[in-house]
Amino acid sequence: MLTAGIKEFKNKLSHYLSFVKNGEDVLISERGKVIARVVKEEPQNISLRHALHPLIMRGLITFPTKELNRDIPEPIKVPGKPVSEMVIEDRR
Repeated sequence: MLTAGIKEFKNKLSHYLSFVKNGEDVLISERGKVIARVVKEEPQNISLRHALHPLIMRGLITFPTKELNRDIPEPIKVPGKPVSEMVIEDRR
């Protein structure tokens, strides 16, 4: 298990993530005290409902009882250049 300070971890993120990818845990410390642990995430192909099932059974959460409204309005068409083009021109 590796330990790194916040600044060192930030500056060498790719280096430490390569250890995590290989299954090594990395502890992050602040002023000598461990505040976080970075561990490898195992790929899982489970549904959200299945993942949250233990919390549902304990009564800690509930799922919505009716369908969510997912109507997204169409973007409004405005004449002229897109804002992104104007920003790029302004940066030149």
